[in-house]
Formats: sequence, C-alpha cells, structure tokens
Amino acid sequence: MGRLFGTDGVRGIANSELTCEMAMNIGRAAAMVLTDNNRRHPKILIGKDTRLSSDMLESAITAGLCSVGANVVQLGVVPTPAVAYLVGKYKADAGVMLTASHNPCEFNGIKIFSGDGYKLPDALEEQIEAIVLDHAQKPACPIGGDIGSVSVAENTVRDYVDHIKSTVPFALDGMKIGIDCANGSASRTAELLFTELGAECHMLANQPNGVNVNENCGSTHIESLMTFVKENHLDAGVAFDGDADRCLAVDEKGQLVDGDYLMAICAADLKSRGKLNKNTVVGTIMTNMGFNRFCDDNGLKFSATKVGDRYVLEEMLLEGYNFGGEQSGHIIFLDFATTGDGELTAAQLLSIVHRRGAKLSSLATLMTRYPQVMVNVGVSAEGKLRFYTDDKVKESIDKAKKKLGENGRVVVRPSGTEPLLRVMIEGEDPDYISALANSVADVIRERLA
Repeated sequence: MGRLFGTDGVRGIANSELTCEMAMNIGRAAAMVLTDNNRRHPKILIGKDTRLSSDMLESAITAGLCSVGANVVQLGVVPTPAVAYLVGKYKADAGVMLTASHNPCEFNGIKIFSGDGYKLPDALEEQIEAIVLDHAQKPACPIGGDIGSVSVAENTVRDYVDHIKSTVPFALDGMKIGIDCANGSASRTAELLFTELGAECHMLANQPNGVNVNENCGSTHIESLMTFVKENHLDAGVAFDGDADRCLAVDEKGQLVDGDYLMAICAADLKSRGKLNKNTVVGTIMTNMGFNRFCDDNGLKFSATKVGDRYVLEEMLLEGYNFGGEQSGHIIFLDFATTGDGELTAAQLLSIVHRRGAKLSSLATLMTRYPQVMVNVGVSAEGKLRFYTDDKVKESIDKAKKKLGENGRVVVRPSGTEPLLRVMIEGEDPDYISALANSVADVIRERLA
C-alpha cells in the first residue's frame, strides 16, 4: 500500500481525513500524470455514489482538474464499473469515482481509472502521491481559455444498462428476484436493468438519502435479503455494495451464495461453453480451500494473488486469463469489463440459473465450503506497520499454522481500506478454528492496538 492509496484507491473519513483540499490536489496530480501533455484540454469523467459527501468532493476534485486545464464531464450517481466502461465509450483520458464502496456513510474515497478503463498500477499511484505529498512536480496554472470546463453527461445510466444487457444472451423472463441496492449507486440502475432483462424485481434498500448507504443492507449486511427471498418465495436474490462493484447472491432457500460459489458456478459454465481462457480461474489468498478442491475435481487451474481485485486483474492481464474474483463478490469478466462489476455478475449468474432451468441452491453444490473464521482486530497506524516485524505476533501465527498442519490454513493481513488486521483461519472444525483465530487476535490486540 502507498502513502495515500490503499488496495482500492484513496479512502478516509470525508472532510476529516479525506479533505476537500486533498481531493483538489489529487485531481490536479491525476490530470498531470494520466494525460498527454500535448493535449490542451484532456477529458476526465467523474462519477459518484450516493454519500452526502460525494457532492462536496466532486466539486473539489472538479476544481482541481479544471485548474490544470482538464475538461470535466460529470456522470452523476453511477456504479464504479460504469465509470470504467464509459471512459472508453466516451473516449476520455481518465475517469474518477468518488466512493468508499462498502464502508459507512462518513467515509468516502477516490478511485481513478486510466484511459483504457483499468485501475491504476502502483507506479502511477506513486507518481500521484509524490506530487501531492512531496510537491515533486509543480502543477501548471493556465489562465483564460486554457482553464478547463465542466459539462454533465445526460445518458450515463442508459449507456451503462445497455452495455450490461448486451452481455446477456439469455433473458430472465419469468424469474422473480430480490435486489438489494445498499442505498447506493445500484439504486439508479439495477431495477431498470433487470426489469428490461425480463425479471420480476422486488427492490430493497433503493431509497438513498445520503447517509443510509450500506446501513444494515447490501452485500455486507445480507441477512435482510436472505429472509426476504425465503419469505416471498423468490427464485433468487442479489445484493450490491455502495458503488455496485461487488455482488453476493441468495438462493431460493434464503442461503448465502458468496463470491467463491459465484466463481465456481460461472467458471463451470464458462468452461462448458469453451469460454474460459486456459481453463484457469484467478482468485486470492483468501479464496476458500473448497474452491481449490472444486477446481481439482473439475479440471480447472487456480491462480492465487494478493487480496484486492486489482491484483486479480493484473494476473489475468499478465497471463491471458479472462475470469477471476474474490470471495467478497468482486468478480471480473474480462471479456465484458475492465473491473469488478456487481450488476454484470448478477446478470451472468441469473442467466445461467434461468438457462439451465435449475435452482441456485442446486448449482451451488458444485463446491463444498471449508469452515472459515474471520476476526477483525482494530490496530493503530503504527501497529499496522509493526505487524511485519513484531516477533510475538509472528510466533502466534506460526503456532496456529503448526496446529492446523495440512488440514487448514492461516492468513493474517492488514486491511487495505480500514485500520484493521484481518485474521482468517480455515479448517475442518469450526469451534477449533474459531478458538485458534481468537488466540491470534488476542496477541495482535495486545501488541499492536
């Protein structure tokens, strides 16, 4: 992780950690790093989620961009993957998304896409950080007609929805689905998309008010959708996060179908149709051990990366793979998108269910999940850094690994977006791995909090 950028852009409490001044300076630096100096007025798109602070930060970053001569096109409230797609469709030089994804409303963040629709590699983020934090390069200060302009795009939702629809060869006619929009960006797009695909849509958490994003709803609080699907006898449910770049599902019995199950269902379908490049799926070190077994049983190869959909994508591009994702529901269909896309994932999944005439619960039996425990430990900024060198913490992790042997695994890592260390342990006995995870967490809490 960099000094400003985490695993998914810049993030912090809006107007406290992520200030208007910082947003303006990041806008200036991004325009300098990402655009051709020979262009008088590079074009940069800005999208946002439904947080109250998004309007404030949009104004700040717009000012920063215009102050170095960039022309800004404001997209309004759209999903993050819509920004990535529209950068290409609108022939822009870069795109910016203002969102804190699954975090509560007081947080916000800045995600940046280059002109090809991909998230920035570490090297470009470091250049932006150097300009913002070290004043490594002085921003230009154009005057008169060289200052950038601001315009508003009118058809963003229509263009994005049409794109997702074009990827679904089998309509959803007759399907009854629950859709939890997390009171976020999907509130503008999901009902239109899935209704036009032929589904009967039952909407939840689609009334954003600026402060209710992710509040007891969406992919991080999926319990209400699980109950809703079961009680209303729906075929399935899908839940998004605040910026709709991730998706989790619920089967007709009200059971959670997480990102690992989604990847198994979609990978098996892609392979059966000869659409899975090199018969390989890319996941992360947090992907459940059951997915590895699924791959072994179905003649698939599995490649694991660091946590973060950006690293999944980097591996896909490097090796020529076209499908991958994370347990959290960031799924990348590289044939259709340059980033994780929750609504695209939901459309592909529901299309498979409908085309096969199967129950989602039946399709999910492709994979058997190993019990997994996750304990999040709040740590200080200094503690996050000391994690890599603290001998007592290392010793506790090594002991846990030895106790599990080959019957499980231990992964301890800093969160890329929050002041947390995440302790994840998998194994065959839920009670045993829970006790083991908490013993490691206790040491971390004592040493690094």
